[in-house]
Amino acid sequence: MAEGAIIDPEHVVITEPVEGSDIPVQLSYVETVDGLYTAVGLRRPPGPGPFPIALLASGNGGGGMRWVRDAVRDRGLIMDRLLDAGYACAWLRYRTEVELGYHEGGRLVRDVRQGQELFNRGPLEYEDEIAVIEYVKTLPYVDPSRVALIGMSHGGEMVLKITSEYHGAAVAVASEPAAHEFLALAPDDTATVNPDTRLRNIEEMQMVEVEKVRRRIDTAVAAERIASIRTPLLVMGRETDHLQGIFRTTYELLHEAGKDVEWVSYDHPLHGYIYPVRGADGAYAVDDVQDKAIAGIIDYLDRQLGP
Repeated sequence: MAEGAIIDPEHVVITEPVEGSDIPVQLSYVETVDGLYTAVGLRRPPGPGPFPIALLASGNGGGGMRWVRDAVRDRGLIMDRLLDAGYACAWLRYRTEVELGYHEGGRLVRDVRQGQELFNRGPLEYEDEIAVIEYVKTLPYVDPSRVALIGMSHGGEMVLKITSEYHGAAVAVASEPAAHEFLALAPDDTATVNPDTRLRNIEEMQMVEVEKVRRRIDTAVAAERIASIRTPLLVMGRETDHLQGIFRTTYELLHEAGKDVEWVSYDHPLHGYIYPVRGADGAYAVDDVQDKAIAGIIDYLDRQLGP
């Protein structure tokens, strides 16, 4: 940035080059529901638009702008593919996941006290993503009717939380959705509790079989949450994942509820295979399965969003 350049403190946008590309990234801070800010790194194709936009989420939050910059640098291949297909796209960040904050806290209720807002609970990570959706819709080069969400792992569960309560996204992809909280799943003894924090450790929870998952979810709660979803969804599984039963059950419950949903599953060793990682040599480690999966995502978005 040139010496003496002025930045609007209420609309911070900093442009950085992206290695190996002529399309830079615009780093922004987006105001969330409680007035705090979350980090976004946005890229768009050449031209005035308006473009459809895909918002990328991965994992369970935290890290801020440094995380976004690292993702643009090291997990930017999917951005390049989306840009080539005519999509604007953004890596986004959000606040850290709260253990059972969604399940136990209920929906956010907003009131007024002394002329300012009052909430029934603290905002959660998926509400930060909703704020980003609303933000990108105001950008002159974005088509506000064609906002797509792509979430992986906890980001995939966030897709379900968002679309259950909010209907402003046109289409969404939930890849390897760790939807145990959304489905109100009771862990078995493959999950443990950290004796120091009393928080659950579910990293190695074994939920491979659909039958096992169905026995352990609160079907009534899951059905109520699914009932309000209107957004078309693609659910993506991973054949060797220890949570594949959760991924497949998520799809089956959506399908049984009559939702507009599709399923695909790939056999790949990497959790998060839709987001190939740049290696130490500067090249992306990407194989035929990942190529096919990313092409499938873009085809799905194209079919749902149209020209």
